[in-house]
Amino acid sequence: MEEIEVIEGGITSPKGFKAAGVHSGIKKCKKDLALIYTEKKANAAAVFTTNKVKAAPVLLDMENIRKSEAQAIVVNSGNANACTGEKGYEDALKMAEKTAEMLKIDKNDVLVCSTGVIGVPLPIDFCLKGIESAAESLSEKGGDDAAEAIMTTDTFKKVIAVKFNIDGKTVKMGGMAKGSGMIHPNMATMLSFITTDANISKEALNKALKKSVDVSYNTISVDGDMSTNDTNIILANGMAENKLIEVNSKEFEIFYRAIEYVNKNLAKMIVKDGEGATKFIEVVVINAKTENDARLAAKSIINSNLVKTAIFGEDANWGRIITAAGYSGADFDPQNVSIFIKSSKGEIKVCENGGYVNFDEGLAKEILKEKEINIMIDLKSGEFSSTAWGCDLSYDYVKINGSYRT
Repeated sequence: MEEIEVIEGGITSPKGFKAAGVHSGIKKCKKDLALIYTEKKANAAAVFTTNKVKAAPVLLDMENIRKSEAQAIVVNSGNANACTGEKGYEDALKMAEKTAEMLKIDKNDVLVCSTGVIGVPLPIDFCLKGIESAAESLSEKGGDDAAEAIMTTDTFKKVIAVKFNIDGKTVKMGGMAKGSGMIHPNMATMLSFITTDANISKEALNKALKKSVDVSYNTISVDGDMSTNDTNIILANGMAENKLIEVNSKEFEIFYRAIEYVNKNLAKMIVKDGEGATKFIEVVVINAKTENDARLAAKSIINSNLVKTAIFGEDANWGRIITAAGYSGADFDPQNVSIFIKSSKGEIKVCENGGYVNFDEGLAKEILKEKEINIMIDLKSGEFSSTAWGCDLSYDYVKINGSYRT
């Protein structure tokens, strides 16, 4: 990508950031508590779940983020601290207070996140001991441990780092995320954390984050469920010492391309790790009347369980695709629609002008046997396009979620 270079590392790649991941006891043996810390207080921005039922740490963070500054993020996995009443909020506050005490910073500069089982009281004593251990273990090499500690049903760590040039200065950005189930277009069941040493205004940082979330996490789907804990946070500590990045500047566009690249790649990693997933699906809607029409159709198709199961079964059932577009709310004429399915094995048109095409079922089957599938739907109504990502729904998805608490 022009001006953006992928580098080794994760959230500790930018200057001034340290992290740790430890086993506190919430889980039986795996790491379950992560800590991210910046030596210099950072400008901060965040996007949270739109679910009316919000976990205690989300409610706390929504208060703390108002001043748009932070210095640490503490995250536990194994317990969502959601639907836990006043005690849950008190426990989230205790996590912030303990982190602040250990790092000698203001408790209001600590953001708290949790992920795991909903409706179970948080084992706060384990968390507090874990925070002590994590604070003592903070390191510029602690990014991998932190990424491991936020995992739940994830099967691999999701990390990325990039560097780019602004004002003659090298700026770095790192990210880590978790998520593989309860993934729905409009913030998924996911936590995502981004760090950067860019010197950027609060207004510009907030705009860049929200815009990038809209084209990344808000376009992915595993199962159509939305969590109570979804959170995406970015910290920018300014230690790259570039000229301040403001909205509507050339420097802002460079910064935005970097954060969009990071968030899109983390979002795709989440989809590829979908619970029980066997295939990665990309849906591209082209020639829509408006950008919103394109986005509505793409999100509806990628979120359709019938489309997902057809892809799992390697069945070119294009009727499910056009039907999902039809109830999306997008404005288009069904009699103009063409649909194509492709993979590394080739491409085939399965629908033309909204109706039947005598296509080669054998070739379609071969195309759908591949691990990465592309569905393109041409609405022939305008010039706008949108892309969404998802995965199939398999038998294993039911097995995983049928016994999630046990």
